[in-house]
Amino acid sequence: MLHATSELEFSNEKNTEDIAQLASLALSSDPSPSEKSSPGLPEKTGYPDSVYVMAANIFQGIRFEKSPEQVLIKYGNEPLRSLLKSEDEAFQRSSYELAFSALKFQDILETILIDSSIFPSTTIPEHLNSLIIVMLYDFQDRKFQARLFSDNEEPIAEVQEVENLLNSFKTKLAAALARCRIKHDALSIYHILPETVRNQELRASTLPLYAWINTCKISPEDVHCSLKKKGYNKVKSVLHIDDKVYAVDQHCYDVLIFPSHLKNDLLNIDLFKDYKLIFQDKSRSLAVHSVRALLNMDDDILMVNTGSWYTVAHMSILTNNNTSKIFVCGVKSQAKDPDLKKLFTKMGCKNIEILHETFLNIESKDHRLQKVKVILLLPHCSGLGVSNPVEFILNEHEDTGLLKDFSQGGTSEDKLHILAQQQYEQLTHAMKFAKAQAVVYCTCSVYPEENEAVVKKALELQDLGIKVQPYSETHRRQCL
Repeated sequence: MLHATSELEFSNEKNTEDIAQLASLALSSDPSPSEKSSPGLPEKTGYPDSVYVMAANIFQGIRFEKSPEQVLIKYGNEPLRSLLKSEDEAFQRSSYELAFSALKFQDILETILIDSSIFPSTTIPEHLNSLIIVMLYDFQDRKFQARLFSDNEEPIAEVQEVENLLNSFKTKLAAALARCRIKHDALSIYHILPETVRNQELRASTLPLYAWINTCKISPEDVHCSLKKKGYNKVKSVLHIDDKVYAVDQHCYDVLIFPSHLKNDLLNIDLFKDYKLIFQDKSRSLAVHSVRALLNMDDDILMVNTGSWYTVAHMSILTNNNTSKIFVCGVKSQAKDPDLKKLFTKMGCKNIEILHETFLNIESKDHRLQKVKVILLLPHCSGLGVSNPVEFILNEHEDTGLLKDFSQGGTSEDKLHILAQQQYEQLTHAMKFAKAQAVVYCTCSVYPEENEAVVKKALELQDLGIKVQPYSETHRRQCL
């Protein structure tokens, strides 16, 4: 029986050299990205009480554990009760960003609390110490100015208690912060961070936004017309431009690029509210376009570890004119099915079928998958090729542990080994699907151990005589 050689596409998303070079241009006296105010934004005035509580609970779960002889502050094990369970994107983003900032500066913030004599003198219970850390970071970030309160929010007693404590030590905290900066010869605590972490922050503050067009609901021409009416001008490049502009991506025809400071403005226009434009990292758009290029009209697709459901929706929309069916595996809870179907209906997607088995438990001869010609594998990875980990966690439903790796500028060897082994197992399983003609393997990692090494090891199975679909490697290193 003749067997066509199949193709394994390997896509590794990294930042463009242009963006990376920005980090080396930053002077040591530059303010941190978080200290630079975007055009038209007001000065920092603090967060609602509920954001502090959620940020404290996130921090409690990702903070660095220290050996007993190094412990300065004990955090307890009891999470704070949240009065509000919000699905609001802005609320979650603020909470994660605040927790991530506190994590990066954990050592410095603890030192300031000790130096100012808040510890060990305070009588506040240990389980509120995570709240103290996140609120102290915000307090110094707004230069110890008073927080503005909203009339619409119900105060939370624990937040009020911690705020009163910090305010009563305001002068001592400012003095302790000044001594810390002098000790490290730094203009701000941002400059005490490791260079790798500062470079990541700089990239995150300069990278543009990507959004793909839902062509099931609107044509690209109508999008351009609508944006023009809203005052947006189409340009060739959006880098370093502060005006209301956008550009069409050179790799993906349905992806638009916006300057990062416009996100809040864009979220309030109907194009985004009505799922006609969807914000998502370009790496996911590259992945689905790579799959689309390999398909015939009636070929099916198997998607593994999709992360964001927008990736599935984008794949569905790109194949809207085909008779293709998209199978999505690994959705563990059937309780999610109604919500997913509701989302897909809103977005105009019709050819999606959810499988509840994990990928490794699906047999290559499964009768449902006999027309699958392309497998899109988006394995869990270190994510260190991502510039904005908070956005990645929120959009792709990734583990908050990613923030700990980012705060240190890297992933431990043990964790990297575990991830690489999982990736290898999934990739070799994908290669066992005899009727599949291509596997698109896409990571958001900068480590060769998760990219070239995994692919090379998987391809060696063929050399050992193990019966798998014969694959050759097409290595596409896309730059973002």
